[in-house]
Amino acid sequence: MIDFEEWLPLAVFSLTIVTVLLLSLPSTYGTASRFTKRSEHDDHRIQVVVLGDIGRSPRIQYHALSIAKHGGFVELIGYTGETPSYYTPEHPLTRRLSPRITVYRLPPTPKTLRTDNKVLFVVLGPLKVLLQTCSLYYTLGYRVAPARWMLVQNPPTIPTLFVALLICFIRNTRLIIDWHNFGYSILALKLGPSHPLVRISRLIERSFSSKAYAHLVVSNAMARYLGKRMDVKGPVLPLHDRPFHQFQPLDRTQRSHFLAKCSETAGFLEKIRSGKMKVLVSSTSWTPDEDFSLFLNALVIYAEVATSSLPHLPEILAIVTGRGPLKEAFISKIESLTDEGKLQKVQLRTAWLSTEDYAQLLASADLGVSLHTSSSGVDLPMKVVDMLGAGLPVVGWNKFEAWPELVIEGINGRGFQSSSGLAYTLLDLFGPDTTQLEHLRQGALLEGKRRWDEEWDPVAGKLLGLCK
Repeated sequence: MIDFEEWLPLAVFSLTIVTVLLLSLPSTYGTASRFTKRSEHDDHRIQVVVLGDIGRSPRIQYHALSIAKHGGFVELIGYTGETPSYYTPEHPLTRRLSPRITVYRLPPTPKTLRTDNKVLFVVLGPLKVLLQTCSLYYTLGYRVAPARWMLVQNPPTIPTLFVALLICFIRNTRLIIDWHNFGYSILALKLGPSHPLVRISRLIERSFSSKAYAHLVVSNAMARYLGKRMDVKGPVLPLHDRPFHQFQPLDRTQRSHFLAKCSETAGFLEKIRSGKMKVLVSSTSWTPDEDFSLFLNALVIYAEVATSSLPHLPEILAIVTGRGPLKEAFISKIESLTDEGKLQKVQLRTAWLSTEDYAQLLASADLGVSLHTSSSGVDLPMKVVDMLGAGLPVVGWNKFEAWPELVIEGINGRGFQSSSGLAYTLLDLFGPDTTQLEHLRQGALLEGKRRWDEEWDPVAGKLLGLCK
């Protein structure tokens, strides 16, 4: 027989724990709790989440600004290692909308849990995910009030989608996933496509994403992939990246003024003005999905031709902007090639610029270079969008499905698939016939007229009920 007196304390304890857990669950949308009070703004509150640096997530920032512009209240959740670009420069639009955007800072993960070592990653990765899970759950569940909508950037997938789905289930919130790539394909760059963790990551990404209310994607190719390979249930809406207000063309006077004040170009001002030197710009986060050895090899080929058979070719000032783990190796390689005399007629500079200066650099350059190879084949590089917005023609790695959605061959840019292909393109565009480069510039100016608001309003704005 069961001794009820013996089991009664355990039963009371268990019921107490369950009751406490139920009472401490986050409040749901449309109600209030001891932690969060019902507000008149609740119906227009939208949570925008990125498990990454907000300052290095321009698409997430643009979402926040667009929501605020159309009368919504934004709770922007992520890490804050960099200054969000919508605070700089002090644009009138961003100053007016700032009261509608509240930033909730996630605590950064300890540096001891960050590693590029494959073996250590398998050990430290789960610990990092556990800390991120706790901080994200606490922030979404208790620091912010319940909202009707949650917009989450993916990747990173783990633990973002799991926590977001759990919170949305508890709080009666509709989840929208904003896809700019796939988490498993980025992980494959580190561990290899056949690694068990990559396969598990893909399974998790497919399983969790299928339960979202809707999906925003950066390309038509990604929309097709989600429909065929990821088994998603909600609507999949292409929302292409478009340049924001910072990225605008400059006239001749503005260009000359910027080149004179920019430390990377000031020393070459007369050569640039006279056409004896061309400015080449590339932006990077210095990660494995961009092969800068290809870029360097192309410049070596150009330098060899420009100092031998075609001495009339202009010099090149190549400026590479951005921060990331592979930057030091790139600088070391530059120094080595320079010492060997393989970069004659080529000047290479690295820079880290404010958003305002970066936008003006793009508008002052002669040609932009994209080395983004696309881990998934269906994402598109934001840097090319910014270049076109500034009226800068682009040459880029084009061996992936989505590339033609952004750059039309011979119209606003050109593609390449090897270092020799890039070198040939530079020799062709910087040769005596300047009409080709000018034709591409006119195409870039035309493409750059298509702005973020025109793309966002009829897609995301309509989905969120902010636009008709």
